[in-house]
Parts: sequence; C-alpha cells; structure tokens
Amino acid sequence: MRRLAAFSILTALVVAPAAAQSDTAARAGRYDLGKMWTFENAPAAYFTETYGFRADSAWFARARLSALRIPGCSAAFVSPHGLIVTNHHCVRGRLAAIAREGETLLDSGFVAPRLADERPIPGYYADQLLAALDVTAELDPAAEPPSRQAAEDAIRARLKAAHASPGDSVWVQLVPLYNGARTSAYVFKRYTDIRFVTAAENQMGFFGGDPDNFTYPRYALDFAVLRAYGPDGNPVASPHHFGWGGTTGVKEGDPVFVIGSPGRTARLTTVAQLEYLRDHEVPTALAWHRSRLAAMQAYRRDHLAEAERMDLRTLMYSLSNREKSLGGRLEALRDPAVMARRADSERILRDSIRARPALEAKYGRLFEQLAAVQQEKRAHAADVAALGDALNGAAGSGTLIRGYWAWRAAEAADPASEEATDARRRLAAAPTWPPELERAYLVLQLEDVARAYGPDHAVTQELLGGRPPAEVADGILRQSVLARGLAADRPVPADDPAIRAAAVLGRRMREVQGPLREVQQRENALAADIGRARYEIFGPAIPPDGSGSPRIADGVVQGYAYNGTQAPAHTTFYGMYDRFRAFGPGSEWDLPLRWRTPPAGLDLGTPLNFVSTADSYSGNSGSPAVTKDLKLVGLNFDRNINALVRDYLYLPERGRNVMVDMRAIEAALAHVYGLGRIVTELNQGRLVR
Repeated sequence: MRRLAAFSILTALVVAPAAAQSDTAARAGRYDLGKMWTFENAPAAYFTETYGFRADSAWFARARLSALRIPGCSAAFVSPHGLIVTNHHCVRGRLAAIAREGETLLDSGFVAPRLADERPIPGYYADQLLAALDVTAELDPAAEPPSRQAAEDAIRARLKAAHASPGDSVWVQLVPLYNGARTSAYVFKRYTDIRFVTAAENQMGFFGGDPDNFTYPRYALDFAVLRAYGPDGNPVASPHHFGWGGTTGVKEGDPVFVIGSPGRTARLTTVAQLEYLRDHEVPTALAWHRSRLAAMQAYRRDHLAEAERMDLRTLMYSLSNREKSLGGRLEALRDPAVMARRADSERILRDSIRARPALEAKYGRLFEQLAAVQQEKRAHAADVAALGDALNGAAGSGTLIRGYWAWRAAEAADPASEEATDARRRLAAAPTWPPELERAYLVLQLEDVARAYGPDHAVTQELLGGRPPAEVADGILRQSVLARGLAADRPVPADDPAIRAAAVLGRRMREVQGPLREVQQRENALAADIGRARYEIFGPAIPPDGSGSPRIADGVVQGYAYNGTQAPAHTTFYGMYDRFRAFGPGSEWDLPLRWRTPPAGLDLGTPLNFVSTADSYSGNSGSPAVTKDLKLVGLNFDRNINALVRDYLYLPERGRNVMVDMRAIEAALAHVYGLGRIVTELNQGRLVR
C-alpha cells in the first residue's frame, strides 16, 4: 500500500498549482525526475494502470532475467540457447581480438555460418540479474567503517550463498541510491564464455558517423549477435529470454519498456548544485573537450596518413561524442524553463518537509547548507579548471604527464614503496603523441592554467614567468628528455624542465586536494540527507538518479516535431539508400560493398530505426526495448540532441531514445549475412548447428 500511497501523494503535490504561479511551463511535472524504475521497487501498479496489462512479479522477473549487462553496455537473451543481441558499437572494439591473419573484421563484419564457427571473445562476459534487494536497513546501523565494511561483506556473502548453484560464477554489487540515502544489492550471475555469432560492418553500425550522432532520423544497423557458452563448451540453456519481435515489430503509439543500466544523472540535485554546474563545471569540461578536439582536427587535416595509422579518428569520435553531450547539458542548464521546473520540484519537496514538524526539525536547513557548500566550491573553481584535466592521457601532453610522475617517483621517501612503484608504472604508461600534436596539447594545458588563475597568480608566475604559453611549451619540448617518450638509456635529470613545470602543478594539487575533498564529503553528506527526506516523503514513486545499476523505463513509440517538420516514428532502408545516393562513397553515409546494391529479397520499406519517449541515458546502449508481452522489438543505441536535457530533467515532449528495429536485424540476417540458422533460432527457438 505504501507504494500506491506515495504515487498518490506525488500526483497531488505536483498537479496542484502553487498560488503564486501562473506560468504552466514553470511547474514541475509528475515525471520530471525520471522514469528509471528499479527492480527492487518495481512500479507494478503504475505499469498495470497506465498500459492495461498485468505487470505482476512474474512479468518483472522474466524481464530482469532476460536482460543482460555487458562491459559498458546492455544486452539481452533472445533464445533458449544462450543467443544474445546488443549494439555493434558495444562490441566493435572486441573484433580485433577474434580476427585472424588477414582479416579486417571491423570493416568487413563477422559472420559465423555454423555453430562451430562462433568465435570466443577473450576476457569477455555477460551478467544476468538474479535478484535486486534494498539492504538499507542492514547497513544504516553500521554507518561508520569498519562496521559498515563488515556489514557489506556479510550481505555479499549471504546473497552469494543464497543464489549460487554449484559451478556458478555469482557476484554481488552494492549500489548507493538517492545520493547515498538508500543502498541496494544486485546479485549477478556471470557468463564468461561469450562468442561472436555475427557483427555488422562498422560502416553499417555507425552509418552517418559523427555528424549523425545525437540526431534523428537515423539509419544505422547498430547490432551484433553473441552467444553464451557453458563450462562444457556447449551453448548455455537460457530459459529466461525475450520473445522475438522481428516479424511484428511496433507501431506509433505502442508502449515499450527499455531495460538497461543508465549512467549517472543529476536529477535529484538541488538548484544551487545545478547553478554551480552551469557556471563552472560543465563550461570548463566543454572548453577542454572543444579545444582538444580542435587540436586533433587540425593535426588530422595536415597529417592524414599518420592520423589514420594511429587511429586518431576513433579518439576524435569519443571526444566529439562527449563534447556534444556537454554542449547539450550546458544548453539545458542555461534554459530558464528547465531551471524553473527544477526549482518548482525543489519547492514541492521543501514544502513537504515543512508540512511535517518532525521532518522540518531534522531536514529544514539542508538546502541552505548545501547552497553554502556550492559557494565554497566556487572559491576553488579556478583550481579545478587549471588542474582538473592536467593528467588526462586521452588528449593531454605526454611530456607533462611523464614529468609529473617522474616528480612523484622522486618525491617518494622510499624508492621501493608502493607509491614510488605506482608512479614509475604511470610514468612508463604516459602517452606519446606525434610532435605537432604533443606541442598543441602542451600549449593548451599551459593556456588553461594561465586563463584559470590569471597572470598575477603565483602558479601562473612560477610556471610561465611572464612568457607566452607557446614559448614556454617550446622550451620544455626542446630541452626535456621526456619530450619524446621514456628512453631507458637516458637518465632523467632532477631539473628537467618537464619535471619542473609538472612540479609547479603538482604542489598546487597537494595544497587544494585536502580542502576540495573535505568540501566534497560535506556535499555528499548533505545530499544524502536530502535523499533521505525525499524517500521518507515520496518513497520509490520518484526513482533514484541513474547510477549504472539495472533499471526498467517505460515510454511509447512516437515521432516529434522539429525544424518545422515532423520526425517520423520509424525510418526505413529507403532512407538509408537515399543518403548513400546523396553523399556517396567515402562519406559518412557510405555503404559496404555488399550493401551498395540492395540485396535480393531485402524489402526497402522495412523499418530500420525508431524512437520512443522511454527514459534512456548514457549506459543504455544495447538495452532491449520490449513490448507488454516481453517481445524484443528494438535495441537502444542513441538519443536525439533534445534528450541531452535528461541529465537534469526528463522531458518526454522533447527527448527521444533511438533504437534499431528488430525487423531490420532479421532482414539483414536473412538476406544479407546468410544467417538463416539464426533467423530460425530466433523465431522457432530451435538451435541449428
């Protein structure tokens, strides 16, 4: 009864207009804070009432046991014989590990004509969620270490023993939710023999490339098929699996349920925290990504052959993806309507606390205290901007990183200590870039410091001495023995210019590390208290922020208006070929050779991608989208640009998640990749060797 009561309270609070508010757009909506429901607090009554079917415990159990979590992504069982589907981009990095001499599987794709041809993926695994439980009550009395650690260990041991059968690989993950106010335990069974069945060509999986990222309409065949094997070398039995929706599919207006592990969101933060993100954290991160991406683009433009040899384009895709995401987040934070709705949501919570004297006495000052912490963080914003990414090896100066770890190794009191050993390991692992790119990264880092601190700050003066960053960078690169990597036959002098420069930054890091950690700890504690207040009032009617833990989200298949036109709910292979003809070979909309002429039997009107209002997020790649009868109809692979606001606010009228339609996957398996055996298994459940 508590769950239903919580939903009723939330509806009454949100729907009732504030006396002083007349602007509907500024009012919080019932689901503004999201629909990333947990399995331990499954929204059975809400699903049943909203979508007209019996969403009972058996339904949620089958959904939970049929879905899988793989490294960095989600996936799903789709047959009784361990067959798994996921996104191509989730596993494309593993294709090199199974390639044989002369094979270029990323470009050509992979097809296993027979069961015996399915290739093992070294070191890969898939996790199945056996159980999800709220264990807060067991941990709260043991809040301080080592008592808490002992309590956590006891929970893990108990749950592992309860759910593991002989020979099973079972592990338990404890995840803090509601900013640490609650803790849930997730029990996973791990499958460690995962094999490739097929993977589309990279050009099909990433059709449209970076220009199409975070956009819709889309035309990507972003899928791969895997299989789980048991210790006996045979396909595992997977009685819990989704039905196959590759024949019927879905139409506009149909409900879908997306199951996966969305990453960390910031929907339960306060407005003061959002303002700090808006004014400091997100702009700083966005500027870093844009400047490094521009450096990569300039290098690739002038040194194309070397850039291709070092696969710079893949790194550029990664940075561009993050840069677009940050840009969308900043746009959301600067949107007055978004901030007004979040402010109204906060007002509802604060009014609810004030309405209960016991809660007011306990939690009444939390928001003011957390706002004061944000002011303390603002005092350190320059340090974060100057130093936060100084050691970022993805697109940072290898010379400066080597200088820093050489300094740390020399600073260690005992050369044989773990600290010194770790520093030497990191020194050896620092990136080595082509000279032009290394110079660009070093200049950018020195410019970051000068811009963040200003010309008169002691750090800027010591690092640059009044000289331009480019001049200082050229001097370091010309004189440092660390500028071209780490040579075993060249000892590094203690006064090496890279070490001297890195030491300036390192000493400042040490100065601010303690104060920053203390501020962060106080922020975490206050946020957890707000989480407790929220949960005491609303219970699970408001789901927790995304945390990488398993969730189920609901929505409907629906197009949307954009740029004066209408984005359709579905796209088809016709649209894919239209783009190929418009942009041609060599473009981001190129097609592999076997696709350039439409294969015989392929119906170009087959739905290829579709969108829904389901609450997906980063981490939902590969998430199965299923119907009320648990048939798999899509694989989540992206969001449109309008959905980037979901870091802070779930607005289904703006955002859409983008999915590969199972009808397109079945058509490709049957008519392009010659995998009739897999089509038979998907539709009939019969293993064909």
